[in-house]
Amino acid sequence: MRALQRLRWCPSRQMMSRNSSSSNVRFVQDIFTRVSNKYDVMNDVMSGGIHRLWKDLFVQRLAPTSETRLLDVAGGTGDISFRFLRYLLAAEREISLSNVKVSVCDLNPDMLAVGRRREIEQGYAPAIKWIEGNAESLPLDDNSFDAYTIAFGIRNVSNIPKALREAYRVLVPGGRFMCLEFSRVKNPLLQRLYTTYSFEIIPILGEIIAEDKAAYRYLVDSIAAFPDQDTFAEMIREAGFKAVNWENLSGGIAAIHSAYKFADTSQTAQS
Repeated sequence: MRALQRLRWCPSRQMMSRNSSSSNVRFVQDIFTRVSNKYDVMNDVMSGGIHRLWKDLFVQRLAPTSETRLLDVAGGTGDISFRFLRYLLAAEREISLSNVKVSVCDLNPDMLAVGRRREIEQGYAPAIKWIEGNAESLPLDDNSFDAYTIAFGIRNVSNIPKALREAYRVLVPGGRFMCLEFSRVKNPLLQRLYTTYSFEIIPILGEIIAEDKAAYRYLVDSIAAFPDQDTFAEMIREAGFKAVNWENLSGGIAAIHSAYKFADTSQTAQS
C-alpha cells in the first residue's frame, strides 16, 4: 500500500502554476520549443516507441479519401499529415497531391519549422498548408473541413472545452472529429507498471536523452491530469458532437476518440 501511495499522482509546482491561460500558453510553448528538434525521440520515450503504430492506426480509423479536407491541429511536426498523405497515395494510386487539401495548425513556430523541413525531405512539398494558430481560436472559417484530427496535443491546451467548440465550428456538417491522446489504464498491474515507468523512468530518460528533465516531467504530469476516457467523451458531447465513441490502445495507455458534427435540424424543422 505504501508503494502505491508513493506512485499516486500529485501535481508538480510547474503544473499547478499553469492556472492562467496566458501563462499556460507561454509555459507549454517554451516546453515544445525546447523539444521540437527531438520530438520523435520524446514520443518514443513517452510511449516506448509504440506511438508510431498508434498513429498509423489513427489514420486507418479515419479512412480518408482524396476528397477529405483535413485539419490537423497541434501537428506541427507533420506526423499525422504525412501519414494522411501516405494513406491516400497507397489507397488511390492515381492521386495528385496538388489536389489534396490538408492543413496543419500549430501554435509553436519551431514545431512548424520541423514539419516544413520534413515535408521537403520526404518529397511532399508543397502539399501541406502550414498555419500558426491557437487551437482555442483557430484562424479558419466556419464549416471548412471534413476531418479534424489532434494527436497528443489536446492535453496541452489551456481551455479544452473551448478548443473542442472550435473543432466543431470549423467542421462541415457530417464532419468527423478524431483525437489520439494518452489516457487511463484500467488493469491494476499494468497501471502500476505504467505509473512507475512514467514518474520514475521517463524524467530520467529525458535528462539523459534531451538534457531536459523538467520538460519530460511536465509531459508526464500533463498525462496524469488529463481526463479519463468517459470524462473526455462527455466533454466532446458537450461541445455539440454526436456519435461519440472511443477505443483503447495498449490497454488504455492511449485512446482514440471519434465523433461527428451532425447538421442542426431544429431550424430546418421550424422553417
